[in-house]
Amino acid sequence: MKNKWLSFFSGKIQLEVTGMGIERLLNECTRRGIPMFNVKKKKDAVFLYILLSDVHAFRRVIRDFDCKCRFVKRKGLPFTVQKSKRNSGFTLGVAAFFIIMFILSNMLWKIEISGANPDTEHQIRQQLDQIGVKKGRFQFAMLTPEKIQQSLTKNVENITWVGIELNGTALQMKVVEKNEPDKEKYIGPRHIVAKKGATISKMFVEKGEPLVMVNQHVEKGQMLVSGLIGSEDEQQKVGAKGKIYGETWYKSKVTVPLETSFDVFTGKVRTRHKLSIASLSVPFWGFSFKKEEFSRPKTEVEKHTFHFMNFKLPIAYEKESTRESEQVKRVYTKEEAVQEGIKMGKRDVRKKIGEDGDIISEKVLHETSENGKVKLIILYQVIEDIVQTTPIVQETKE
Repeated sequence: MKNKWLSFFSGKIQLEVTGMGIERLLNECTRRGIPMFNVKKKKDAVFLYILLSDVHAFRRVIRDFDCKCRFVKRKGLPFTVQKSKRNSGFTLGVAAFFIIMFILSNMLWKIEISGANPDTEHQIRQQLDQIGVKKGRFQFAMLTPEKIQQSLTKNVENITWVGIELNGTALQMKVVEKNEPDKEKYIGPRHIVAKKGATISKMFVEKGEPLVMVNQHVEKGQMLVSGLIGSEDEQQKVGAKGKIYGETWYKSKVTVPLETSFDVFTGKVRTRHKLSIASLSVPFWGFSFKKEEFSRPKTEVEKHTFHFMNFKLPIAYEKESTRESEQVKRVYTKEEAVQEGIKMGKRDVRKKIGEDGDIISEKVLHETSENGKVKLIILYQVIEDIVQTTPIVQETKE
């Protein structure tokens, strides 16, 4: 029998056949389409297997021959089920054990947080409680690790990055905090020079001798703070340190379309729950819902893999959320497009001057309107840190 799984599910019986004309009996069974397998001859008897469904047909055939048969073994699912009915208590106990182990293997029992101080860890655990990530909850009922990461990064101010991994029944997190105290590094002898031309607006010098004053205009590369202090006879070299802010200018080119189309969600959402087995997805709730009911549907799928103890099963729970969206057209007047362009330019300039910088004013130098677009050239007046350091070169005496 080539298909052993078929014989297992249908059931098979081993027979011992004795008597005269066994060969003719086997030939007659073959002609009548009764499959036989694992046929073996031992002394005066022949041992063979037939399917449980062919027992009655075999009995009708053997009546015409001078042979006798005896059931030796019974194998397959039907006989296993029959035995389990006689031992129902044991069978229910084994089934309950596997069901309980499966349930416990797919719950969250441990949350590990590393790299965070006690205060930050407390804030993280509070945020996890708010989004439903807590011990004793089913993993497929929680957010995915990617969404947990987004929620923590957005709502916990003290962290810059968090890595999340679901390992069995444990949720492991590695946290990188903001404003970690950096160890003060050794600063060699150096000067501070201007990295660009500017008018000094404010300055804070910690080490070194200032060479410029507030409201003074400086050129690119001009020395602002000297790393040489003391009299000429007893000069000392230090690492000049400080912050010097200067008034500078940035020119930005911006293009703003007068009409823009984009998609927005209407608020309507339908959810479909599926059980995924290997590459096959079988819906078990919400399967009557059709995507065509929504105009411009957007679908998002969350997938949670099932586990049994420490083993990942080829079975997963999928939550498919489909939201209805609609296309909205945004139309600017020329004046509104100019204001939007100024804001876009500001965002671009802020990336260049950093958090310490500040935009004082802006002026539109050139404005054109063609092909449904407004093109602007904008000049921004800003205050930014213009510090650039250069090492003090050791002078050699001839």
